[in-house]
Amino acid sequence: MTAPEPPATPLSYEQAGVVYDLIDPLKVAAQRAAAATATQLATHGFAEVAASRGESAYVVDVGPFLLASIVECLGSKALVADEMARLTGRSDYYEGIAQDTIAMAVNDLITVGATPLVVQAYWAAGGSDWFADAARAQALVRGWRRACETCRVAWGGGETPALAGIVEAGRIDLAAACTGLVNPRARLTLGNALGAGDAIVLLASSGIHANGLSLARKLAERLPDGYLSEVEPGLAYGDALLAPTTLYAPVTEALWAAGIVPHYAANITGHGWRKLLRHPGAFGYRIHTLPPVPPVLRFIQRHAHLDDAQAWGTLNMGAGFALFVAAADAERTAEVARAQGIDAWIAGQVEAGPKRLRIEPLGLDWGDDALQLR
Repeated sequence: MTAPEPPATPLSYEQAGVVYDLIDPLKVAAQRAAAATATQLATHGFAEVAASRGESAYVVDVGPFLLASIVECLGSKALVADEMARLTGRSDYYEGIAQDTIAMAVNDLITVGATPLVVQAYWAAGGSDWFADAARAQALVRGWRRACETCRVAWGGGETPALAGIVEAGRIDLAAACTGLVNPRARLTLGNALGAGDAIVLLASSGIHANGLSLARKLAERLPDGYLSEVEPGLAYGDALLAPTTLYAPVTEALWAAGIVPHYAANITGHGWRKLLRHPGAFGYRIHTLPPVPPVLRFIQRHAHLDDAQAWGTLNMGAGFALFVAAADAERTAEVARAQGIDAWIAGQVEAGPKRLRIEPLGLDWGDDALQLR
């Protein structure tokens, strides 16, 4: 089924119920309150790595090595899987949903140079009856185990509460926690070595990943054929949205084995390419090469009437992870990624400040105020 021409009224991310200007201040307040608890570590003889505050994973100095940890939720992508299961009768969508959930945690953890070791599962259902669908539940288990094996982590355990009245009946809220080691300490990647002249290497995404789904689901309501609208011949919108999130841990582990330590790394999730501004330092980031945009993201941009600033400032638009490396390591970094089956591009370079992101092929320019996470 071919989707009709886009509606005349643009669809904003705010209309989909996600307003980062409201969410981010709470994150900042929480970070400040959390920082005040760091002194508790001294009672155990340990200390936090203060520079990890505001990064994608928290790091603690436990003596012989550094300990990193993160917890992340999937978000609303499971709702797409539920609807596509209803429309198609398929029961295997939760295999990919499991990978999405683990990717949300693992892809954050590895930004600080950690090797993921253990993943814990949090599967909170709207009632015990969710688990009565054996095919769906087993798909979740299979996918979770497969993603753990891809990342070479142990699945340590988890929690499966039935939260009637909190989680909607027939739904499930998925999250994952991940713990890893930065060992040796030389692997720590918090941006201390970042400098002008470094190269920006972007790693390919598989599609929308697990961010921007609120917008994508809102768009489905506008399409006459909904999730069954064709993104391209033979590919339904819902199936395209459900492409599992790429797991980048094999790349970061292979880089270490190749003797390459990134100067910084960013998981491109919420806030889209503005995440390239995550480092707190006063640097400029100039992008000269864009990766191909996955068809589903181009479809969303067109049918939601998003301009380039909205699209690249919200979605990953083909780049799911960014590595900031010494210019001399750039080509080898891309080669290592490709050897792991993930395409990569030397997309830009770091420049002396002021803090600014310029995406030259699109004429986009964001300043320091475009991303406030600290």
